[in-house]
Amino acid sequence: MTPAPRPRRIVVVGASAAGLAVAEEVRRRGFTGGVTLIGDEPGLPYDRPPLSKQLLAGEWETDRLLLRPREQWAALDVTHLPGVAAVGLDVQARRVRLADGTTCEYDALVIATGAAAVHPVSLGAGLAGAQVLRNLPDALGLRGALAQGGRLAVVGAGFVGAEAAAVARGMGVPVTMVDPLPLPMVNVLGEEVSGMLAGRHRAAGVDLRCGVGVTEVISAAGRTTGVVLDDGSVVDATNVLVAVGARPAVGWLADSGVPLGDRKRDGVEGVLCDASGQAGEGIWAAGDVAAWFGPEDGRHRRSEHRLAATEEGRAVAAAVLGEELPKPSLPYFWSDQYDLKLQSYGTTGRDMAFTVVEGSLAEGRFIGVYGHRGGDGRPRTVDGVLGNGMARSLRTWRQAVLDRAPWPEAAPSAA
Repeated sequence: MTPAPRPRRIVVVGASAAGLAVAEEVRRRGFTGGVTLIGDEPGLPYDRPPLSKQLLAGEWETDRLLLRPREQWAALDVTHLPGVAAVGLDVQARRVRLADGTTCEYDALVIATGAAAVHPVSLGAGLAGAQVLRNLPDALGLRGALAQGGRLAVVGAGFVGAEAAAVARGMGVPVTMVDPLPLPMVNVLGEEVSGMLAGRHRAAGVDLRCGVGVTEVISAAGRTTGVVLDDGSVVDATNVLVAVGARPAVGWLADSGVPLGDRKRDGVEGVLCDASGQAGEGIWAAGDVAAWFGPEDGRHRRSEHRLAATEEGRAVAAAVLGEELPKPSLPYFWSDQYDLKLQSYGTTGRDMAFTVVEGSLAEGRFIGVYGHRGGDGRPRTVDGVLGNGMARSLRTWRQAVLDRAPWPEAAPSAA
């Protein structure tokens, strides 16, 4: 797309990690024009990964989640509009319509509205005791419910479900976790690591039901009493956490002309962007809502990891100002469950070859590498690394991922 002239007014819709990163980065780069940050939640922007970890466990309180301390906001010089959702967009007039009836005009617009948790009616949407875990009220509500005891059914054994199950067991709450896949987080971690993780959950007392789905959340007097599985069994539950994924928050962009992905047509949902995050004349997108084009494979992809939100926000800030984009760092994620703090750099996944290079899965202290599968079933190159503990070695293997080191000749342990 043709580079836009340097804007005078930048409007960012979405006041979470990606949106705040845009505002901070344009200021860091010397932009002195107007910056407006619009968020549909009240209060200051906060970090979401701790919601299913430290906040849910009661180890942190809400102020510790803030992405920028209260006393630093004045220095940022941003017009922050909390608790007001964007409900429409006029791209010709360059105007965002807000739920309170006002509008906000822009020269450059950044869409950073994130994603909303999926909660179908069949899984208890609207029932007391059935909820998702995506924002601060969700986390505080679940924390309060767990503190009252009862039994918890977790539908979905991905990041949110598995982490919440671990926290609940730490609080002494009986937990049943259900997922149609054969192991927790298997699509991300692969069968070897997921098998170890399943063992940890079972050892902690989780009733883990993998390879089976939930067909219905049952209730009495408007409150959940359990879930029905597709094998015909019934799990009693005082509370049900539905953790079956999230979809990009793009409803407010309907009929706006902003290109939106369709899973069947494009293989991905969200705002379709070029490789710099631009989605149209004067419009960019970053974070969970954005599907960036990858020149290496010609496909649009969304990244829902926390670090990606910040990095895309910073890159979009550079693009909005017509400056060179920063070089992206490796994809990174972490997950806290029991005594495990799994950390990963690069690409991981169920379809990749995996091998342990240090420590052992059985002991839970290990480093393993992922790569495209060679003829012998082992990685051809070091495309990703995942470990628990052994932080110094993990950093060394991170460099091997950056170098796309061939396996095993250029791997660090072979030096």
